[in-house]
Amino acid sequence: MSIKVIEGNKPCRDGKFAIVVSRFNSFICERLVEGAIDTLKREGEVPEENITLVRVPGAIEIPVVLEKLAASNKYDALIALGCVIRGSTYHFEVVANECAKGITQVTLKYATPIANGVLTTESIEQAVQRAGSKAGNKGSEAAASALEMANVLKAL
Repeated sequence: MSIKVIEGNKPCRDGKFAIVVSRFNSFICERLVEGAIDTLKREGEVPEENITLVRVPGAIEIPVVLEKLAASNKYDALIALGCVIRGSTYHFEVVANECAKGITQVTLKYATPIANGVLTTESIEQAVQRAGSKAGNKGSEAAASALEMANVLKAL
């Protein structure tokens, strides 16, 4: 008896992907987008015409656009990118928590993989580290996850 193993690999040449990115903290978010697109094209071998980029004002607006994209049934996986940096008010918790909650709700409602690359950091320095510095590029990591999950769902 052998165990059937299903796991995703990175190439997804015929896959269609959408990236939803916040314009708030754009100096960080643009680096996340660059990492995501590079990974989709290089590791996933996804042609540019199969990648859609949607820009929204802030992280709190990301889930509603993800829901519209997921409902369209045109994409194999979605990627959420943004950057929420802690300030001196409770606003950080509200935005970070509601964005994450919204992303989770959409992915479960539509059974569409959504890679969460929304940074929630304590400082600008931490955000810079996660957007292509010491801690890698979380946009690239989110794209890698989207590629794998698109292939896992295709294999199920």
